[in-house]
Amino acid sequence: MENGLEIKLRVPLDQFVLKLEYTSAQPVIGVFGPSGCGKTTLLETVAGIRRTPSIAGAIRFGGTAWLDSERRVNLPPQQRDIGYVPQDHLLFPHISVKKNLLAGQARAARSHHDAEETFNDVVQTLHLEPLLGREVATLSGGERQRVALGRALCSGPRLLLLDEPLASLDITLRRRVLPFLLKVRDRFRIPMLIVSHDPFELQALCTEVIALRRGQMIACEPPARLFTRADIYPMAATHGFENVLPAIVTTHAAHKTSVRLGEDGSGPAVNVLPVEIEPGERLMLGFPANDILVATERFDGLSARNILPATITDVRPIDSHFIALAQLDGCALDPLAVEVTPDAVEELALRPGKPVHLLMKSSAIRAYS
Repeated sequence: MENGLEIKLRVPLDQFVLKLEYTSAQPVIGVFGPSGCGKTTLLETVAGIRRTPSIAGAIRFGGTAWLDSERRVNLPPQQRDIGYVPQDHLLFPHISVKKNLLAGQARAARSHHDAEETFNDVVQTLHLEPLLGREVATLSGGERQRVALGRALCSGPRLLLLDEPLASLDITLRRRVLPFLLKVRDRFRIPMLIVSHDPFELQALCTEVIALRRGQMIACEPPARLFTRADIYPMAATHGFENVLPAIVTTHAAHKTSVRLGEDGSGPAVNVLPVEIEPGERLMLGFPANDILVATERFDGLSARNILPATITDVRPIDSHFIALAQLDGCALDPLAVEVTPDAVEELALRPGKPVHLLMKSSAIRAYS
């Protein structure tokens, strides 16, 4: 299976055993779960960094065995053709950004990559040209993240492993760095395995997500379906659940930017706060589930700038409240998850098939350019 990842693992840990059987050829795979559930252990085992004798099972990528405990195969990290970006970045502090990026060129040459071409492509894609002469100690958190990502790409990997790529950044820096991850995904077409506890990142980047709880895979689905499941949503909502939808910029005005939802911009029009993106360019929008209001009829004279007709497709009890899934009318995008109270469900008679209007303030919608 070309670029397919096959995992059958048993890794004893202090509090539980990480057990996973998983096979996929999806281009970008996410691993989600609370802290301490085994996410980083899984990534380190795939990378070949965790090498304890107690690890049993097999890992294959593209048909090549990286680990097979029965056959006593356990390739070291440098023979697995991976690019690994850990949480703390692990940049070389005593050399410049350029030398950090060049550190992986020898391996890129062994992988039959054009090292110079790859370097130039990485620098351009991640906008690293102004940083090349800088020392690592002078970089901001977002700059360090981009350099660490660039160094991994410069090694010419067949698989890119990212461990909580945005966890150390505040929300402003996340908005700046996430678009670079999207550019890497779309420009280099390298399969990725991404560990994160942030549902937004995984929705924006991944085609499939594994959910872990105490070392066990409890679900594996496309992110839009996974994060609205009753058994998964509470974990996602602890970080403030956002629906993620693609959009195309259409026009700019003095106090707003207008976009149309969908990969091709064929969906409903939405107004957001001004963003510096040219008309026709793509962006990702985040719609917090607890910032969307539901109305059973259209109202005028509201401060909310966005009123979108939709149809309820499902209503699910979650702890002390409910999640209503609403499909935007005339739009093939995934339904939006909306947090509603039990009173609202009863008084508005929310049920599958019910036509509604979704109300959203422009200021509540997050734009990732």
